[in-house]
Amino acid sequence: MTTSLDRDALLIGTEWRSPATDNVIEVISPHTEEIVARVPEGSVADMDAAVAAAREAFDSGPWPRMSPQERIEVVARLSALYAARLDDMATLISTEMGSPISFSKLAQAPAPWMQIEAFVNIAREFPWEETRPGVLGGEVLVRHEPVGVVAAIPPWNVPQFTVLSKLIPALLTGCTIVIKPAPETPLDTYLLGELLIEAGVPAGVVSIVAGGREVGEHLVRHPAIDKVAFTGSTAAGRKIGAICGEQLKRCSLELGGKSAAIVLDDADLTSVVEGIKFLGVMNSGQACVAQTRILVSRDRYDEVARALAEGIGSMVVGDPMDPATEIGPMVAQRQQERVSSYIEIGRQEGAQLLTGGTGRPDGLDTGWYVQPTVFAGVDNSMRIAQEEIFGPVLSVIAYDDVDDAVRIANDSEYGLAGTVWTADREAGLGVARRVRTGTYGVNTYTMDFAAPFGGFKASGVGREFGPEGLAQYTEVKTVYLGEPAPAGDA
Repeated sequence: MTTSLDRDALLIGTEWRSPATDNVIEVISPHTEEIVARVPEGSVADMDAAVAAAREAFDSGPWPRMSPQERIEVVARLSALYAARLDDMATLISTEMGSPISFSKLAQAPAPWMQIEAFVNIAREFPWEETRPGVLGGEVLVRHEPVGVVAAIPPWNVPQFTVLSKLIPALLTGCTIVIKPAPETPLDTYLLGELLIEAGVPAGVVSIVAGGREVGEHLVRHPAIDKVAFTGSTAAGRKIGAICGEQLKRCSLELGGKSAAIVLDDADLTSVVEGIKFLGVMNSGQACVAQTRILVSRDRYDEVARALAEGIGSMVVGDPMDPATEIGPMVAQRQQERVSSYIEIGRQEGAQLLTGGTGRPDGLDTGWYVQPTVFAGVDNSMRIAQEEIFGPVLSVIAYDDVDDAVRIANDSEYGLAGTVWTADREAGLGVARRVRTGTYGVNTYTMDFAAPFGGFKASGVGREFGPEGLAQYTEVKTVYLGEPAPAGDA
């Protein structure tokens, strides 16, 4: 049985080509548990063809040799085309991975488009080439040149957000790129491929080959790849980083998180609950920046824990295509089982279940759902406080004073995000300066594409967004300029 979303080709070298095998990926709705589309599963041969096209386009094609302004014009056309298809992109992402359509229309589709716009503006002002006075006399020329052929491996939770954080700076700097989408979420990249072709990206510059781990590892190990850009689990990131280290291959790794929201005693309770309802379980809890450790002083602990349980417990769970839904299903049955196992671990560790728990919520006969869950009585040493669950599960942890709160927040192998909630902005900034994370928020949390995003410790290597994110796709070359040779005699 075929569906309207079925595809029979792969994007190799910015052209639709037949795959090397008949293997297919079945895309399954996390809500109905039914197949919604079948697309080709990329093989090692397909990946080799994609890398060969990218290598040829980089070594001999026009794209890296265009001026930055010429590349900016192509990406700007992509931005306009993308803006016209935001609703289509949001629907595709909700269909394939179960993100609530309200979140898809708020973030899954618009945020990637905002990235394109931001990177275009950054590229217009970027110092592609500058001359400096030399310490030893004369001048030096410093150039930013494209790093080469890029392998981009995005995850399934925010597929367009993460793929464009790699694709757009790669294009603007003059790189060519091979993208391996997650097998759970290939559909959105087909629409992206159509838009890239329509925008006029030259032949060879972009390939999109969906596949599993074997094909992904082949891409990472391929000797013709110059840089790997990966978003995903810390475990996978360690393996990719080791491979890149062996080959002295450039890499940027945006990995896991276990972020802490510190609630100071003067914080407004309503603001805290509303903020954490979004930041703690955004995208049904499937977000690396989710604030899943809620740190509250012993003086306000019962009050805040009770309010959080009421707020999280009242969230609407259901069909991701229903605009009223706030919590959708997990992306796959294995993810549902993983999150449910952590809820059982929390019980076994002695944490107090305030709301939620295992089992499909009432009224849902199908779907890989997990009830939004809040635990109290959590010690930061518990597994539910230390390990990334990647589902709608929050742990409320007590602290003695601000120093203790900072200590607990830092007592994690991760360092990706975090927040502090307070009526005193300066006090909040004081906390922000002490917590070891790559990004932080005072009474808010967002990603501003003018600023770098990334993590400390096991949360990753490198930065995305801002001029810093653009620079990740360049090599820096220094040219020493001597005095001009004297003109010969006429």
